[in-house]
Amino acid sequence: MSLKIGDKLPKFTAINSNGNAFDSQSFIGKSLVIYFYPKDETRVCTEQACSFRDNYEEFKELGAEVIGISSDSNKSHQKFASKHQLPFILLSDNDKKLRKLFGVPNDLFGLIPGRVTYVVNKNGIIEMVFNSMSGKIHIEKALEILRNQSHTAK
Repeated sequence: MSLKIGDKLPKFTAINSNGNAFDSQSFIGKSLVIYFYPKDETRVCTEQACSFRDNYEEFKELGAEVIGISSDSNKSHQKFASKHQLPFILLSDNDKKLRKLFGVPNDLFGLIPGRVTYVVNKNGIIEMVFNSMSGKIHIEKALEILRNQSHTAK
């Protein structure tokens, strides 16, 4: 079953690309942009990651942390983050437990892991689920939701 708008962010832990423990519950009180992507160093995934990087300051200004998740190893994530100067958290999901927990589907042909972005508000509630194999549009959609949160809070 896939997570949908209005669902609560599931509790999960993982190891980030720096080898540190990540606990989803430690981010309650902060907005999250969690994006699942197929693979480090592929063209669309790299464009997407670099677009998140290029807009990272705006995400931070809007009170959100960005988290990228793929099945690549932490070693692969370290190289990917270093090469492209990615300032946000990358989590390894090599056992695909997180992908299953969120209900992220594969692409239409079932061959490639899906590309889905979730925006989670400060209360841990999912406010956006965006599923598209096109990379860059995820950033625009996430920023739009966060900007609306910001205007509503004022």
